[in-house]
Amino acid sequence: MQDQFSKIMKVTLTETEDGSHTLYVPEMDEHYHSTHGAIQESEHIFIQNGFLTTTAQPLQILEVGFGTGLNAWLTCNEATKAQRAVSYFTTEFYPLSPDTWEKLNYCNMHPDYDPSLFHAIHKASWEEKVGINNFFSIEKHKTDMTSFRFEKEITFDLVYYDAFAPGKQPEMWNRSIFEQIVNQMNPGAIFVTYCAKGSIRRLLTELGLKMERRPGPPGKKEILWGQKIIK
Repeated sequence: MQDQFSKIMKVTLTETEDGSHTLYVPEMDEHYHSTHGAIQESEHIFIQNGFLTTTAQPLQILEVGFGTGLNAWLTCNEATKAQRAVSYFTTEFYPLSPDTWEKLNYCNMHPDYDPSLFHAIHKASWEEKVGINNFFSIEKHKTDMTSFRFEKEITFDLVYYDAFAPGKQPEMWNRSIFEQIVNQMNPGAIFVTYCAKGSIRRLLTELGLKMERRPGPPGKKEILWGQKIIK
């Protein structure tokens, strides 16, 4: 099976400074993760400043940009370790083929985490909710957020916003997308992204999030973190 991304752009496996893999898209001149370290970036932004900052139970997470599945796998392991129920909803317009994701070395880089969970997450069927273990379920959707619409009853306690950078994919950072997401967030829900642009911070503030800049992972000064204001 051909990698779906390769139909429109070449994807190259590369190693980041912490030894973990990422993917590089030459056509966009863009990496999926920080070249300073893929795993340390995901752990810092989405686990330490995301998963561990909310006490919602059960926890409902939205990830925009499933990508390599790294954020989902780290979250699954953390949920399992904490015995915390997590329902994970994610979107990805270009899912990777097994030929690509099976080469990623995250499981070798994190020997204390369960590699079978990484495989189960990637093998889970699309467009339906799949239980990975007793604590983590995932619902993956092949879609572009510019046209996707949530069902009204779906709400989220935590949002991982991990689309390609605004300079590379500006259509993923517009008001209509963020407005839809904020509308699906529960009062007090957390929003976290690697992006630290002032325009994005101001936009999310206008939409009802209390935004702040937080220290970023190695190689990045700041990230954005926000919480939906409880009225």
